[in-house]
Amino acid sequence: MARVQRARVVDVAPDAAFELWTDVRRWATFVDGFGHVERLDSEWPAVGAKLVWRSVPSGRGLVTEKVTASEPGARFVTAVLEDRLAGTQTVELAPAEEGGTSIALALDYELTKGGPLAALTDAIFIRRAQGDALARTLRRFATEAAEQAAL
Repeated sequence: MARVQRARVVDVAPDAAFELWTDVRRWATFVDGFGHVERLDSEWPAVGAKLVWRSVPSGRGLVTEKVTASEPGARFVTAVLEDRLAGTQTVELAPAEEGGTSIALALDYELTKGGPLAALTDAIFIRRAQGDALARTLRRFATEAAEQAAL
């Protein structure tokens, strides 16, 4: 299983960061490649709730996320399934020493397609692309959090 992880400090408290992260209506502003919601369980973001979303045309296609851990202000974990990979996405939140919230975003995944060269392709291309996508998501999330803090 491959793992990519990125971290950043954002300008809101952990509870507010959790609320923002789980507010699917705001994902288009910060989740890299997010297009639109296909289906959202009314229980979201509770454990067991499911979200099905479609990426932008050149993106990941149809993505299903099922909540496996939901600890407001601390941790949010989803099982992720899409056309080319399956895995777990974990968001961990903690008060930052300098104020705000330290947020760590990790994706542990396995490729579901790719043939005999999948491991090599993953090591050279996919892992870096996934890491870049997480970094873009966190950068945009920090912008959203700063705007939220200014309200």
